[in-house]
Amino acid sequence: MPTPVPPLARRSPTISVTLAAHLERLIATGQLAPGQRLPGERELAAQLAVSRASLREAMFELESKHLIERRPGRGTVVVETSAEQRDLHDLTAGAGGPGGAAIADAAELRLIVEPSVAGLAARRATPANLLQLHDVLDASVGPLTPSRSVELDLEFHLLLAQAARNPLLTTLHGLMGEWTLPIRRRSHTTKAGRARSLAGHRDIYAAVDAHDPDAATAAMHAHLLDIHTLLEDS
Repeated sequence: MPTPVPPLARRSPTISVTLAAHLERLIATGQLAPGQRLPGERELAAQLAVSRASLREAMFELESKHLIERRPGRGTVVVETSAEQRDLHDLTAGAGGPGGAAIADAAELRLIVEPSVAGLAARRATPANLLQLHDVLDASVGPLTPSRSVELDLEFHLLLAQAARNPLLTTLHGLMGEWTLPIRRRSHTTKAGRARSLAGHRDIYAAVDAHDPDAATAAMHAHLLDIHTLLEDS
């Protein structure tokens, strides 16, 4: 059976960009899982209350990003994970939570990988990617519980990796998110920590929105160092 798709929140700029952002975010966060079949064009347009023309534009973007594919006899499905992505996941299959040394290693890995991811995102982000990131920043404003703040932190970095448009980097990012979860929880326990995280995300977003890879790389590096300093001082 086709997978029901959550309703679309109306936003500017265009309906097709908003729709592409909505569907891509559902795929990135796993709400639309690899291999799931989407409703047919007429049904999906009716579910989301959009025109079929707008839906076709959005689906073309998702297809060009290799997030969906059309299969004879099956319709449109979310692209399956590759063998290489599965190999990365298998590296940690059955492993327990990391110890202190492993967490430190994972944090160091983030410092090496994530600035490059931000630079790629600045080169490759589409308006739909920028809208997704902006929505997470909007949701991060105001009083939040530490757990909700961590969720949004993970989602911001996940969507940034998605904007880099390299599925292996996205998979590696997901693993790093799991490995560094204890650090993230610590950094979001205080209001000051949550505010500094949001400030760093805003700087990264501004550079990605400007399509400035060097600034995005530098902003991510500064953000990760700032969080490290915050934890050392706490």
